[in-house]
Parts: sequence; structure tokens; C-alpha cells
Amino acid sequence: MPLPKPVEALWTELQSVRAEILGEAEGLSQGQADWKPSEKDWSVGEVVHHLTLAEIATGKLTTKLTRETDAAGASGGFPADLTAFEPFPAPPAGAADAPEVVWPERGKPIAELLSTLRATRARSRQSIEKLAALDPRPLKFKHFRFGELDLAQWWQLQAHHDSIHLVQIREIKGAPGFPRA
Repeated sequence: MPLPKPVEALWTELQSVRAEILGEAEGLSQGQADWKPSEKDWSVGEVVHHLTLAEIATGKLTTKLTRETDAAGASGGFPADLTAFEPFPAPPAGAADAPEVVWPERGKPIAELLSTLRATRARSRQSIEKLAALDPRPLKFKHFRFGELDLAQWWQLQAHHDSIHLVQIREIKGAPGFPRA
């Protein structure tokens, strides 16, 4: 399905950062995937699991909001005058802890984590196609940290979230003591 330009740009961004994450995580041994710089830090495997859980949650939110729109008969297609999405707001100052619903499990097999991450992204394409078929601006839901976001902003946040954790994965792999095999 051809996507409207703003949706295509968002999809490209999502895919670009995900390719980098996969490039960093593919080929890691289980020991490397489970290694943590300290007890308070996450491992690469935990980061990958967290990213999967977060994306699944955004997909479920997409389904919820689009079903409500369909039920109300308000899905009138993607607006021709919408040439760019409103950016999501800057994060509040200070560190943020992930909500419990997206806390990762430790020690999951890295091959399974990567396979699930890929499958989740394939399902997310369906969510992106739903986004391309309606006006995302009135579809709003409150984020625990950013406040009320529209549906496009939720997906922009997903790309931003991935990029934050891409840096984290690279830091884990570059930390002293990271296993070389």
C-alpha cells in the first residue's frame, strides 16, 4: 500500500533505526546478550525485549484508537492537507523509568528475542497502514511522561525510543568487561 508522504517518512525512520538495532544485536552470543555492565543496568537482550514490549503496546494502542474511530464512523481517510506530523513534545527533565508493563525479562534466548522483534515490526506495518488511512490528530491518548499525544506522535515516539536504546546497546557493547565472544 502506498503511504502518504508523512507516514512514509515516519515508516522510513522506524525502519532505519530498527535496522541499526538489529545490526548491533545480531551475531551476539547468549553470554554477550545477557551481560550487564552493572546490576542496575540492562543487558542487550533486556533492551531488545523492552523494545519489543513497547512496540507491541503502541500497536495495541493503534488498534484501540482506530477501532473507536471506525465505530464512531469518523474515519474519513488521510487528510490531503496534512503534509507533516506535529512533533512529539520534548521530554521532561530527569531520568525516566519504564512502566512495569514494558519491563523486560532477563535471560531470554537472543535468537528468540531478535525473531520476535522482527515479527513485531512486521505487525507494526499494519498499524502504520491504519495510520495512513485516517487523520491521526484527533486520536489522542495520554503518555505517562509526555502527556497527551496523537497517534502519529505515538509512532514518532516509538522511533525516538528506539534511537535512545540504540545508544544504550552501543554503550553496553563498549563497556569495560563486555565479553568478546
